[in-house]
Amino acid sequence: MDILAELAQHLLSGDDQKVSELTRQAIAAGLPPKQILDDGLIAGMTIVGERFKCHDLYLPDVLMAAQAMNAGLEHLKPLLVREGVPSLGKVVLGSVQGDLHDIGKNLVGVLLKGAGFEVVDLGSDVAPERFVEAATQHAAAIIGMSALLTTTMPEMARVVALLKEQRLDGRFKTIIGGAPVTERYAREIGADAYGFDAANAVERVKGLMGK
Repeated sequence: MDILAELAQHLLSGDDQKVSELTRQAIAAGLPPKQILDDGLIAGMTIVGERFKCHDLYLPDVLMAAQAMNAGLEHLKPLLVREGVPSLGKVVLGSVQGDLHDIGKNLVGVLLKGAGFEVVDLGSDVAPERFVEAATQHAAAIIGMSALLTTTMPEMARVVALLKEQRLDGRFKTIIGGAPVTERYAREIGADAYGFDAANAVERVKGLMGK
């Protein structure tokens, strides 16, 4: 097994110490940082995402894998920045105003990072204006919103309306998700996409980005 395949395997098992060690070894061996990222870390997280989607892995497994990936990224990030390696795109994420639930949103963030996206996580209870400000500030391509309460779902519509009001709806795409959210609701409020779970959300984001 080559070093990148081994790196992906240890990421899958959530071994952050081994992932950190193998990432350092791969860098020392002169492998290009982007190759280490794509064929090691992202390859491992892609398998994690697929197995989570098929219910072969569960939330604790995904979070351990994410921790392992972050351990590897600590060594790679400075090299990737120095070489100007672009991400697949930038996504602003948050649970909408009035909603303090963030487990699902966090999981989407983990899988997006694992797929090669840059994620700006605004946390929970995020006001509509904050979503728009952050997307503008960070030059994001997509705004992702989560709600677990039916009472907070209208905040998603407010974000979409605010983008239209400021004539930014052509600049930023929107995706929504959460337990009470539906494809029909996404269409009703004019959101660009709906993710029925974390793995599907990543697929939909890739679709919005044309990846």
